[in-house]
Amino acid sequence: MLVRDWMTADPVTVTPDTPVMDALKILKEGNFRRLPVMDGGKLVGITTRKDLKDAMPSKATTLSVWELNYLLSKLTVAEMMARPVITAAEGEYMEDAALRMQEHHVGGLPVLNDSGKLSGIITTMDVLRAFTDILGMREGGQRITVEMPDTPGSLERATKAVMPSNIISVATYDGRGDRRRFVLRVNGEQTESVKQRVRDSGITVLD
Repeated sequence: MLVRDWMTADPVTVTPDTPVMDALKILKEGNFRRLPVMDGGKLVGITTRKDLKDAMPSKATTLSVWELNYLLSKLTVAEMMARPVITAAEGEYMEDAALRMQEHHVGGLPVLNDSGKLSGIITTMDVLRAFTDILGMREGGQRITVEMPDTPGSLERATKAVMPSNIISVATYDGRGDRRRFVLRVNGEQTESVKQRVRDSGITVLD
């Protein structure tokens, strides 16, 4: 699963000299949270709805309406954007981009193509869409979580126990000690009795 398959292509952008109020309007009308900042065709920053709102004067300000409007008209994206920009590449794996988002505590990454040009944006919502797709959530079926020794052949053993049902997705994560947990989603024949069949084969079924 590559970033290019899940990103939003051709995202809306602003320039460094875009007024903050205009950028906020773009975000509101587009119902999104972040804007890549472009200067001469080059990605120079990124700004978010929170960044822009944090730049707004407090409601407790003593400024007059005239002074407030004047200051807001002068405030531009350049003063609020984050730089340097953490990016993703079109051809990298989704999990690598997701890990980078987690490590840098950001909710989205501008995506660059092989030429280094902005081609899209990937966000936490896209990561969640990919995650639910991997787990086969939209395909229905039955979910089963098993715990097995963390040794070669464990997944094959579980697969044989599930038959004649069909496995449509598999996810795995660490269990306890030398154990590993597998989350399987199955459909097809005899799914109503799949958990009992797996138990009968000697495999621990958690849910």
